[in-house]
Amino acid sequence: MSNVHSTLFAGPLGQLIDMGGPVMVVLLAMAVLGVVTFFYLMLYGTFCTPRRDKRVKQLVSQWQTDPATADPARAVAGAGLRARMNPLLHLVANTVSASQAQADPEQIRATAARDAQHALEPFEAPLKIIEVIAALAPLLGLLGTVMGMMDAFSAMAATEGRANAAQLSGGIYEALATTAAGLVVAIPFAALAAWIEFRLRRVHQTVNSTLVTVLHAAPPEASAPAAAQQDRTAAAPGTDESGHAYSLDHKQRLVHAAG
Repeated sequence: MSNVHSTLFAGPLGQLIDMGGPVMVVLLAMAVLGVVTFFYLMLYGTFCTPRRDKRVKQLVSQWQTDPATADPARAVAGAGLRARMNPLLHLVANTVSASQAQADPEQIRATAARDAQHALEPFEAPLKIIEVIAALAPLLGLLGTVMGMMDAFSAMAATEGRANAAQLSGGIYEALATTAAGLVVAIPFAALAAWIEFRLRRVHQTVNSTLVTVLHAAPPEASAPAAAQQDRTAAAPGTDESGHAYSLDHKQRLVHAAG
């Protein structure tokens, strides 16, 4: 068992631990956790980030131009594996289906907002882990500095102020090593956290703009009440200024034509 332990902590890793003491072990563990979290986030984001891909653009365009022919179920079924893993495609399809079913508009908006939040939740926990590592690493480095200086002054006190440079260098070296290690861990993870937060903000804007576009498009049945009203009033003709009979439907078309 001792051979395994010595082999595990031999080489550069053992030297780092010897330089910084127990604080260095915690910093190394945090660095490994941060790297694993970052690669997980990148891998998950490659496939499951809400994005406005070709399939989503086609469905939104069809819903805007001809809502009656929009088929969200067919759009999802005909998508490839990577496209089906896009949460935005399912968000748009569900919103279009609810609009076609003439559901309550407020309920549609609430459901779309809830599903959009659920689509972004898997990215929040990894981001929080990276942010915590970036915030804690300098504090751990400061803790290692304090512990190293305490060792140095303890050695000085044990010799009643007659400690030589060799006795003091160990504690001072540990203090400087942990401070440097804390900064080395904190700086790149702080930059990564800022970049990931920027990317999530862009994704959030993409989801919002797409859902707003879908929600503001006219549903297929939206023009049915107006058409029925026009049909009922078309039987009551009026007379224009020249004495010709006209219907309200005819007048409405003229108004639209004139802008």
